[in-house]
Amino acid sequence: MKILVIGNGGREHAIAWKMALSPLVDKIYCAPGNGGTHLENKCENINLDTIDELLNFAKEEKIDLTVVGPEAKLVEGIVDIFKENGLKIFGPSKAAAELEGSKAFAKAFMKKYGVKTAAYEVFENVEEALDYAKKCPYPIVIKADGLAAGKGVVICNTQQEAENTLKDFMVNDVFKGSGKKVVMEEFLDGVEASILSVTDGNVIVPFISAKDHKQIFDEDKGPNTGGMGAIVPNPYCSEDVIKEFNETMLKPTLTGIKEEKMDYCGVIFFGLMITKKGTYLLEYNVRMGDPETQAVLPMLETDLTEIILAAIDGKLNDVEIKWKKGGACCVVLASKGYPGSYETDKTIEIKGEDNKVFIAGAKYQEDSLKTSGGRVMSIVSTGGTIEEAIKNTYEDIKNVNFDGMYFRKDIGTLYR
Repeated sequence: MKILVIGNGGREHAIAWKMALSPLVDKIYCAPGNGGTHLENKCENINLDTIDELLNFAKEEKIDLTVVGPEAKLVEGIVDIFKENGLKIFGPSKAAAELEGSKAFAKAFMKKYGVKTAAYEVFENVEEALDYAKKCPYPIVIKADGLAAGKGVVICNTQQEAENTLKDFMVNDVFKGSGKKVVMEEFLDGVEASILSVTDGNVIVPFISAKDHKQIFDEDKGPNTGGMGAIVPNPYCSEDVIKEFNETMLKPTLTGIKEEKMDYCGVIFFGLMITKKGTYLLEYNVRMGDPETQAVLPMLETDLTEIILAAIDGKLNDVEIKWKKGGACCVVLASKGYPGSYETDKTIEIKGEDNKVFIAGAKYQEDSLKTSGGRVMSIVSTGGTIEEAIKNTYEDIKNVNFDGMYFRKDIGTLYR
């Protein structure tokens, strides 16, 4: 089989790596890929970006299967276009992708189908939003309605913080249209959990749980990032939590997908908040998470390509998805200054070949890897326990170096 993987992050490197392990796969084209996919077995980078370019390439090369990594292309409707042209593609339709593309749409969907979630209000008028900020309880969570690269959620502890955030989103338009409409949501105090799942539209099969670490500094301090590391499984996802998730989130979500006749064959990522008064759904994502994917896929024993093909054929129930025992830890190595401004073109040194490195913000140039982004790479190790996996990962980090390299020293430490 010839596969096309769309995207250029650590998530896409992990997907390409996992699919390349399948005996079904002969070649993987990564569009545009990165320095890691350039070096990955069976992989070749292609410098294509627009849906038209990708469509023409898939036709000309007779691509057997396309897998979409980032959410933006899904929200733009790439799946509908590929299917109209008779091409096999893994991902939700444009209509279904609105579950991530619009926070307001997702919350209305949750409310309609009885998915357990936080109370909320939606505003398109800044004066009305500011008026609500004067009387709402604090803390309050303000979310940009549209896609904002994981940075469109702010927890405001005071009215002044809320007013500043609303003006940034709705007046200063920091997200170029995505924050013109906002969701103001009840603050839930607890621990987040990520449950990546796959659906064929008939069933939703959850993957192993993950715990993301979003903030830049140790002890969960500082501004949010795209994610500084993850552990698998999430220690807070007890049997009771998973049972509540299945009954109050997964099942009603599947009911909604069927009732709305959504064309949904792809990943559905449930972002949960585990609190003392129960578990709630924070958000849907319609693609795999980053860096959760880098920690989840090394634990997967079943052939990922087979899972995807079964989903496309509507036969997901026929596949038994198996997981390794123990745990995995992913630590993100970032450029100095991230998530603010940072320098690039730093040469990356990697010693040894035993440690698994998933490249994100790095390019292959002049026979070496050079930094090109904020989150440069993920170092991932597994172990018989989570503690062993964490220890292994931090040992492996000693084999990697680039000027200004920054990483959290406490991934896997739990502060609740």
